[in-house]
Amino acid sequence: MSKEFEIAREFEVDATPEEVWEAITRGTGGYLWPMEPPEPREGGKGPFGSEIVAWDPPHRYTNRVEDVEGISQQTLNQLDHTIEPRDEGRRAWVRYVHSGIFVDDWDNQYDGASKHTDFYLHTLREYLTHFAPRPVTFATLNGPEASTAADAFTAVAGALGLPEDAAEGAAVSVRGPGGRPLDAVLDFRNAYFIGLRTEGALIRFFGRNHWGAPVGISVHDFAPDADAKANELAWQQWLDGVYA
Repeated sequence: MSKEFEIAREFEVDATPEEVWEAITRGTGGYLWPMEPPEPREGGKGPFGSEIVAWDPPHRYTNRVEDVEGISQQTLNQLDHTIEPRDEGRRAWVRYVHSGIFVDDWDNQYDGASKHTDFYLHTLREYLTHFAPRPVTFATLNGPEASTAADAFTAVAGALGLPEDAAEGAAVSVRGPGGRPLDAVLDFRNAYFIGLRTEGALIRFFGRNHWGAPVGISVHDFAPDADAKANELAWQQWLDGVYA
């Protein structure tokens, strides 16, 4: 049954409105995934076949699409960003509204989208605070079928060697690909997601098993010599090993 939804969030970040604008229009690989930049005008083309319905740099950016490409559960999707200066332009306030229509499995779709929004926007703030505007090399991967089990995500923390009492903001040493130690800050942790920030990367772990999908990992690597394929292969082997 089709039903409208709206997910709205507000936050402040230690970045200028111009830096936020650059991130959400051209730097999406730093916190989300790489996308073609929108055509810079109202009526222009946006990501996933969308149309730009508001374009006012660096204050307002909205795109809207019907019959979302590759997503059968959704017939309308709109992403709206409002950005205002704070502290004489040294910081920014952002309001983000994701709205549209889900046509199937509404409660599950809304719950997943809402929780992912919190994690993605947190990652945006991490990117803006620690890495922007450095170029990024992006890799993403999914676990095997076994990672769709209801309790599958609990194995990720164990495989990383994260202490149960490690809280957000803690400095940790985890077991990365090949068992190599990886020094990081645990920048996000709840039952659904884990975020690690190293000196040169943001590594994100997604407990999508909670919504019937495989556990996933994305790597936003800001090192000058980063190799996306090598990151993908290394973390794929790691993730497959978790569920072997």
